[in-house]
Amino acid sequence: MSALFSPIAFGPLQLANRIVIPPMCMYSAQDGLANDFHVMHYGNLSQSGAGLLVLEATAVEARGRISAHDLGLWSDAHAEALRPVVQHLRRFSPMPVCIQLAHAGRKASCRRPWEGGGALPADDAQAWPTVSASALPFAPTDPQPQAASLQDIAEITQAFVDAALRARQLGLDAIEIHAAHGYLLHQFLSPLSNQRTDQYGGSLDNRMRLTLEVFEAVRTAVDSSMAVGVRISATDWMEPAGWDLAQSQHLAQELAARGCDFLHVSSAALHPDQKIPVGPGYQVPLAEALKDRLEGRMPVIAVGLITDPQQAESIVQTGQADAVGIARAMLYQPRWPWEAARQLGASVHAAPQYLRCQPHGAKELFQA
Repeated sequence: MSALFSPIAFGPLQLANRIVIPPMCMYSAQDGLANDFHVMHYGNLSQSGAGLLVLEATAVEARGRISAHDLGLWSDAHAEALRPVVQHLRRFSPMPVCIQLAHAGRKASCRRPWEGGGALPADDAQAWPTVSASALPFAPTDPQPQAASLQDIAEITQAFVDAALRARQLGLDAIEIHAAHGYLLHQFLSPLSNQRTDQYGGSLDNRMRLTLEVFEAVRTAVDSSMAVGVRISATDWMEPAGWDLAQSQHLAQELAARGCDFLHVSSAALHPDQKIPVGPGYQVPLAEALKDRLEGRMPVIAVGLITDPQQAESIVQTGQADAVGIARAMLYQPRWPWEAARQLGASVHAAPQYLRCQPHGAKELFQA
């Protein structure tokens, strides 16, 4: 039996297989509001046969958007705009749906990638002021963010809670808190971006404080039937000065102790001088090290240039991770799990409208 296509539980959430579609920003919302693009895009991915679909990074407040076109959930109007997307998915697919709640911090107020990316100049008509752990920009030429006050921290924490409650009211199955990729919570975690001298800076416990407080607040706010997990960057790839694997292992243990249901392991994106050894599965050893330290206390998702079904099967079968995230490869080939199931001799869910397309010689591939 294929390990990749075996079931798994993320806390209260049961997944049919261990393929996760990670959050991928589409930069296609208007004022944070979902639209027909999201119905089309997520409807397509929901027919892939993956075990879990995670909606893109969704801002918990307006200043926390990466770009002016990010999805948002900071008001009831945003929830109502997202509702038709969720209803469409529920109507045509049994796939569980998670949402990633995010705040970009100092990496907000940027252009979309196909418009050049990077921070908008402070005097640009479309720019807005940003906030971070300390008044340190991501790149030297970026506008300087404001160091978050204690009131800012309290308001941002409440914004995560309010967005989580809207996600619950929408009937979503899980929440992923974004503490990776150089965004706000990661900015508090890393000593490269956090030079505070109060209770949120300095020691490792202080730098972890906001991430743990946001997790605890969200976990307390939503129903126990809703899974809550966290995505982290396991290293800044800036050793010995930055956030690293040892600190991530400590954070993972603290999250597990607080009832975290899954850990999504990525890396980098905090500092422009990072040195990343990019290659197939380059982040898998990070996931494996965290999984070993957790000793089964919560599932770990590996991600990063996992593109081949045999590669994904090996990661799960050998215990390097409990699940795999297939991101850009899924955008390129939205039926990636179908082909993976065919190659691995497994079966996968397909809507009845697609049952006739299974390949000759693979008559057991599809489950209706």
